[in-house]
Amino acid sequence: MEQFPPALAHGSLEEVFPGIYFVSGAMETVLQEMEWEFSRNMTVVKEGERLTIINSVRLNAEGLAELDRLGKVTDVVRIGCLHGRDDAFYVDHYGANYWAMPGMETEGELNVKTLSSDSLPIADATLFAFETTTIPEGILRIDRAGGVLIACDALQNWLAPDQYFSEASQELMHTMNFFTPANVGPVWAQVASPLAEDFVRLSEWSFKHALCGHGEPLRDTAFRDYSETFKRMFSL
Repeated sequence: MEQFPPALAHGSLEEVFPGIYFVSGAMETVLQEMEWEFSRNMTVVKEGERLTIINSVRLNAEGLAELDRLGKVTDVVRIGCLHGRDDAFYVDHYGANYWAMPGMETEGELNVKTLSSDSLPIADATLFAFETTTIPEGILRIDRAGGVLIACDALQNWLAPDQYFSEASQELMHTMNFFTPANVGPVWAQVASPLAEDFVRLSEWSFKHALCGHGEPLRDTAFRDYSETFKRMFSL
């Protein structure tokens, strides 16, 4: 038997900004002693023929062929503690470098490169690291299209349930206010316990768009929308 979790249902890769691709797929897991079925997103950043995967989602054979037509996967990046299910598959399949936030526990015997402000696999990327959280978490800013944030769980933009949700997860996540535009992830906030000062620092960044580990791409108004969320949640 293959040692990696199987591919789950997913959509097609879409170029949402120049050289930045986005795909949504299914996730099945157990959190807080409950079974969850919901959607998650992967972002792929292209530089020349190099591809960097962020928030990995394993693609099926057709999806991998689509990915291969874009270039060569050279790097896999983990910026969120609560993701990582499919990282080892991509590292093994492509012989890719593996990057993670400082202090982040990773699955398996992977050779991990540490993400830092001066050590990133993407030339036009900048790293934001949360400093007050109980678990490591990062956000990347790609200097394209006026600034694109790539987040994992800290920032979300779920507007409504999609085809990857079970009925039980949909009902539960409605009650937990997951379906809120430009949101801070509810479960992540419970686990990570971030303080306002992190969001003060993030509000000082310049960006227009956001691609998160969950939800739809947020185009053009991301800075304004998240600034309003931070003010509401953290009294900034």
